[in-house]
Amino acid sequence: MTAATVTQMKCACSSCVCIVDLSDAIQKDGKYYCSDACANGHPDGAGCSHHGCECHS
Repeated sequence: MTAATVTQMKCACSSCVCIVDLSDAIQKDGKYYCSDACANGHPDGAGCSHHGCECHS
């Protein structure tokens, strides 16, 4: 059996639809995020600004 290595996963922000490459992700509290806005809980309602994603919470 061959072991698989995970290199991408969904952003840890629950309202975000982004898939993040773990080598480029922002890691906070053991979770991986696509942007500072997601990692910091969307201060002032700022979204991640990635095309097609409307996360704000």
